Amino acid sequence: QVQLAESGGGLVQAGGSLSLSCTASGATFRWYTMGWFRQAPGKEREFVAAIRWNGITTQYSDSVKGRFTISRDNAAYTVTLQMNSLKPEDTADYYCAARVGESEWNYWGQGTQVTVSS
Repeated sequence: QVQLAESGGGLVQAGGSLSLSCTASGATFRWYTMGWFRQAPGKEREFVAAIRWNGITTQYSDSVKGRFTISRDNAAYTVTLQMNSLKPEDTADYYCAARVGESEWNYWGQGTQVTVSS
């Protein structure tokens, strides 16, 4: 099984940028589709972005498309979420997740907090 650990959260002003990183261990990284989710206070967890094993096929939610970029380094066992043009509504706990193919997102990190001030 894969273990996931996020880093890179913090406080940023609206319009700024932040990069989140997720490091995987315990399993062959390239087997997994990797994703980012977020959960704002009082709201349900929502999908943000995902990237297939090939590092080419990506998917984004409409709310972040054009502002966020997901990438992965299979050699380094990392997946990165570059967040630009941040908005206060991007404030949330961000979670790294993994799944095999199109299965359920069964593997989760502990989350990292992102706060965007207006």
